[in-house]
Amino acid sequence: MTVMKTSLRNFFAHKGRMALSAVAVLLSVAFVCGTLVFTDTMNTTFDKLFAATSSDVTVSAKGASDSGETTSDNGKPPVMPASVLTKVREAQGVKTAEGTVFSTSVTVVDADKDSLSPSGGGPTIVGSWNGNDARTMKITSGTAPKSSDQVMVDKDTVDKHHLRLGDEIGVISAVGTHKARISGVAEFQVTNPGAAIFYLDTKTAQETLVGEPNVFTNVNVTAASGVTDAQLKKNVAAELGGTYKVQTAKETADANQKDVEGFMNVMKYAMLGFAGIAFLVGIFLIINTFSMLVAQRTREIGLMRAVGSSRGQVNRSVLVEALLLGVFGSVLGVGAGVGLAIGLMKLMGSMGMNLSTSDLTVAWTTPVVGLLLGVVVTVLAAWLPARRAGKVSPMAALRDAGAPADAKAGRVRALVGTVLTAGGGYALYLAAAADKAKEGSAWLGLGVVLSLIGFVVIGPLLAGGVVRVLGAVVLRVFGPVGRLAERNALRNPRRTGATGAALMIGLALVACLSVVGSSMVASATDQLDKTVGTDFIIQSDSGQMITPAAVKAVKDTPGLERVTEYKITEADYTTPDGKVLKNTDITAADPTYATDLRTKTVAGKLADAYKPDSMSVHERFAKEHGIRLGSKIKVAFDDGATANLTVRAITSSDGIIDAGSKYISIATLATYVPADKMPLDQLVFASAKEGQTDAAYKSLKSALHDYPQYTVRDQSDYKEALKDQIGQLLNMIYGLLALAIIVAILGVVNTLALSVVERTREIGLMRAIGLSRRQLRRMIRLESVVIALFGALLGLGLGMGWGATAQKLLALEGLKVLEIPWPTITAVFIGSAFVGLFAALVPAFRAGRMNVLNAIATE
Repeated sequence: MTVMKTSLRNFFAHKGRMALSAVAVLLSVAFVCGTLVFTDTMNTTFDKLFAATSSDVTVSAKGASDSGETTSDNGKPPVMPASVLTKVREAQGVKTAEGTVFSTSVTVVDADKDSLSPSGGGPTIVGSWNGNDARTMKITSGTAPKSSDQVMVDKDTVDKHHLRLGDEIGVISAVGTHKARISGVAEFQVTNPGAAIFYLDTKTAQETLVGEPNVFTNVNVTAASGVTDAQLKKNVAAELGGTYKVQTAKETADANQKDVEGFMNVMKYAMLGFAGIAFLVGIFLIINTFSMLVAQRTREIGLMRAVGSSRGQVNRSVLVEALLLGVFGSVLGVGAGVGLAIGLMKLMGSMGMNLSTSDLTVAWTTPVVGLLLGVVVTVLAAWLPARRAGKVSPMAALRDAGAPADAKAGRVRALVGTVLTAGGGYALYLAAAADKAKEGSAWLGLGVVLSLIGFVVIGPLLAGGVVRVLGAVVLRVFGPVGRLAERNALRNPRRTGATGAALMIGLALVACLSVVGSSMVASATDQLDKTVGTDFIIQSDSGQMITPAAVKAVKDTPGLERVTEYKITEADYTTPDGKVLKNTDITAADPTYATDLRTKTVAGKLADAYKPDSMSVHERFAKEHGIRLGSKIKVAFDDGATANLTVRAITSSDGIIDAGSKYISIATLATYVPADKMPLDQLVFASAKEGQTDAAYKSLKSALHDYPQYTVRDQSDYKEALKDQIGQLLNMIYGLLALAIIVAILGVVNTLALSVVERTREIGLMRAIGLSRRQLRRMIRLESVVIALFGALLGLGLGMGWGATAQKLLALEGLKVLEIPWPTITAVFIGSAFVGLFAALVPAFRAGRMNVLNAIATE
């Protein structure tokens, strides 16, 4: 009880000093809990949607995925004849059955040809209005489509794009463009996570999406009273004879959920990883806080020891304070986490993914995990300072100074830090020298962990030298005040090292990712310059295939020297070593593709691969299956015949563009695949006649004006798009890392605030002998700047080392250019100085307001 009373008294006596540590715990716990609540809410939303939209039993066409996704090489959804509907209706236990048609391989535009697709990555779905949709959609205005000139749109899309009844829209599919006017608006009765949905009448949907009547993509079946979904599935499957995919409502919902599960897990664990980084940074803040509080209370602890307190009691007293801090910060963090989740939902809503707060899901495990993490991490972080407090002797009550430094502990720290850093450096060296990326990745992970821990341990030893160098460069220009700031930073290297290490972690990751991202862009740009010999690339950013009509428009464009079509399909391979490889990609292109992409060959000529009944394979594939020039590979094409193709060329596996492709000519593909089963083009390449590049570029854009689903890019556009994609990913990661950096800034603020309290008498004496308030505030700000720059220097140096090593592994996959983004690195380093200035504002202000006489009289 005495220990508890002492702990409570000390905790509330220093509540101001504990506040920033509590905020660090709060932020870290909030990020964990917010992530869990957000992902659980998304799962709940999708579960409700899939459960509501699934019929008792669904019959899908052969070739449809388990989740009903409608993708095929010809850009049309897989379909089944209307006779299937008749058979399903005859099955025992069927109450009703309705055929539907829908496709996600579509683009929908308004009258100005602006896309109506979701901006948040959700699908665009065009389908026939049916009874199953009527269960989940409520018509709020107008009517359902009854003729070919009518279309109904979901309310979210109408509101987002300010559409009205009577507005004209265009549905663009592989069949062509169908125009209709909005006849009605339907609202989801469950949360729509972000899809844009357009309804046509059944006949129009068949003609628009498939190009033929009397076909369906799905048959929705409702069970008669007393018939279970499982029994109904069995009866329907028996009636159809196993030709089509038959699923219960639960199986359909599970398959749909599985499709989004991968994305959800990546997002969940990525965000939890960044929360872990924030926790790691918070540990330094808590260690620093309690270390300084213990040092400031050395005399008090010595007196406690002198009057009979045992080491264990002193130790427990500090740990109880940490427990109180952990509980307080964690409880607030759990509440803040729910608020953060709601904020993330609003943010996703602004990006096009709608999540309703009515679906907010807070599982009982979430607050438990948050509380456990916050309390355990805080108590563990306080264990070292508590142990140090327990070692304070009763004689310390007679000294004015804090606890003396442990020389033996310093030597052990130096040894351990040096060993860990050297081990991390050697692991990074092994990663860079690895012949295989998988093997090198393991060494890279080990090297990152060991070098990070090594730098943290050895940080106080590095602080002396690095701070002196920074002081000579940055602080000496400020005269005596600068020298005082330098000496204050050097006074306690352990504290400076721990404070700098907190900032180091976040900035090391920023530097590493910047190097990797810049190297990826530089490598891809280098590959484009070296290998791509075409002027223009035509493709759909939404993944739609390029229709023959659009290809004809490209070929009819004036000023073009050549146009190359590019298709990808699947086939079953039987290789010379007797292995059968199912559903393996094969790329079919015009012979001019050998000029458009200057692919390096290790044997034969790529142009020969485009001869009749010929193909190429890449080097790694050839080695795995004992393939040489002249080898025969049996290729059974999907929806086509089987060919015996001769290997005429073996390409290098080093490139990143079309890496791993196996080429044949479109003429060879057409020999074995019927015309109505031929895949559409995924890409089209075009090259201008000499001296007509600019004119051809404008002509191409004009020729494809009526095909807004496709984008024309020259090489500069393509490079910029690639840079933007990687840049967006990095910006998102930087945003998540900002949490760790915020916690690190709190650490600097806390360190300075406690340091000011620790030096109260000293500050009073300096003021008494002539140091002005302005000089005092400047001294504290400069101390903060040099600590921040110390952390930045270590972090950026460490991160660039990690990034350079990671690039060596990427080089094994074809990304061979190392690029250090010096503007970014420089900006981060300079920004760290401003971080130091910002962190010092409040401590410097408080120091400047101290009463000189009261400060001198402080014990």
